[in-house]
Parts: sequence; C-alpha cells; structure tokens
Amino acid sequence: MIKCMLLNDDKTCIYGGEELIASWREQSGSYLWLDLDCHDKEQERLIFQQLGCHSLAIKDAQRDHHPPKIELFNNYIFMLYRGIYQPQDDLLFEHLQISMFVGTNILITSHGKASKSIEQLLSTEGEKYLAKSPITLALRIFHYSCGIYLEKLFEFEDKLESLEDQFQLGGDDKMMQEITLYRSRLTKLKRTFNYHSNIGAELKILVEDETTIINQAELHTVIDVHERIERLLSLSQMHYEICGDLINGYLSVTSHQLNATMRVLTVITAIFIPLGFLAGIYGMNFEYIPELKFTYGYFYLLGFMALLAISLIVLFKKKRWL
Repeated sequence: MIKCMLLNDDKTCIYGGEELIASWREQSGSYLWLDLDCHDKEQERLIFQQLGCHSLAIKDAQRDHHPPKIELFNNYIFMLYRGIYQPQDDLLFEHLQISMFVGTNILITSHGKASKSIEQLLSTEGEKYLAKSPITLALRIFHYSCGIYLEKLFEFEDKLESLEDQFQLGGDDKMMQEITLYRSRLTKLKRTFNYHSNIGAELKILVEDETTIINQAELHTVIDVHERIERLLSLSQMHYEICGDLINGYLSVTSHQLNATMRVLTVITAIFIPLGFLAGIYGMNFEYIPELKFTYGYFYLLGFMALLAISLIVLFKKKRWL
C-alpha cells in the first residue's frame, strides 16, 4: 500500500496515494511524505529510482535484515532503524525494519508491516512536523518508536522490583529461569539501542556539518532523540545488571545451602567413621581377641563408642560446624 501526505505551497495538506507525487513535482515549495507499506519490492525499487535514491541505499533498504545505520548521500539522508510492529509484555517485541530517505522536501518511509509510529504520525499530528521539514518528521517518527520502547521498559522496571522482593523471600528454579529469559531479551535490546545510539551520534555530526537537509535548526530535536536513545540504553543496561545480580545472588545462596548440607553430611560421616572402625575390629572372625573374653566387654565397647560420638559432636559444635 502506498500512502502520501502532501503539504502544498499554501500549507494545505492532502492525503492520497502515488498520484500525489506528480503534484509534488509541480510545486517547488511543497513537502511530500511517501509511505510504502506492505508493498511489492520491484514496485518499491522503481519508485526509489524515480525519486533519485542511491542504488546502494535501495539495496540496504530492501534487505530483510540489516543492522541499523545512517548514511549521507548527495540528495538524501538514508536512515535504517528497528521500529516496532507489535509490542508485548515482558520485553517481547516484534521488531520492524524501517527505512527512511530524507531529502530537503521529501520523506520516504518503507516497511514490510504496519508501523505504530508511522500510523500515529500519518495524520494531522504529523502535518505540523512535515510543515517544519521532512527531517523533523523523520526524527519525530524515530522519537515515537523510542517512546514505545521506553514505556515497556518502565513497565518491566515495576515487574523487576517485584521479582527482587520475591527473591529476598526465597527464590526457586522457576524464577531463575524467568529472570534468565529476561536477561537474554535485554541483551538483544541493548544491541539494538547501541545501533540506534550510533545513529543519534551521527545525526549530531550532520547537524554540525550544516548540510542542506539537516542544520542547526534541528539541533534541539536531534538532541532530544539522542537523549531518549541514551536513556533506553542506560535503562536496558541497568535492568540487565540487576537481572545478573539476581542470578548471581540465587547461585550464591544455592551454593551456600549446598555447602551447609555437605558440611552436616561430612560431620555425620566423621562421627561414624571411628565407630565403624571399632565395630569392624571386633567383628573380625579371629579366635583370639582378648577383649572378647571380658564379661562386660560388649557394654564397655558400646559405652566407649557413645562417649566418642558425644565428644565429637561437642567438638564440632564448639567449632560451629553443626
């Protein structure tokens, strides 16, 4: 599906399809937002070529998976980032690759599925940003996507605090498995936010270079986007470290409990070893064992064994091994 938002010279806005491209070409002061959604790749490639997009950027935009990036060409700034198709709870995101070609008077967005940020701004809300410049609108789309990530990270923060409290009361293997899963998802998010952070840093450099597409007028918007990305990166890193601390804490407690159990078993073994030794001696089948002739030898041996066991128990208690 091809959707267009055309801001005419007289600042009136028209919504339509591919036919608005011709109207945009006829007006030198007009701005066009062309959105390609769930489209045929060959048709998309032809539109990109007609609008002067670089062949290398077109190839990157049409790849199914490509790391987020930003690149400056003669007539366009090409941005590729990971938006969101469907956010879910517990840090589970269905990511969506979004390509942007930003020119002085045109913005082209391309994505394989519906994008929440683009759907939100492909309306009267997006008109005011397009009226400023296409790069402003592109940055607001990026900013809106970051806002969805941020909202979900805040929701997860509350859940993580609850998990911390439960762990203090007593964790189990099921909670350990859950936290390990969250840590894995946070690792993927950190990788995405690192890529996005690089995009934000490159945008600041482009502002300083004062290109015709982006200049000092956009500095505040660029800084706002970059700060939001950095906040996402720091939050995901913090949550990742908390999950790691919980896992390490659980392993330490489990190891301590195992050590305590092994210590008790070792003490029990240490008590019964000398008793077993004595029982083994007098259980041998030799005819001449002097003590066997004692009338009360059996009771003497039992008494000595009991005294030995009690002495060992007292000794271990003094050493706090029991």
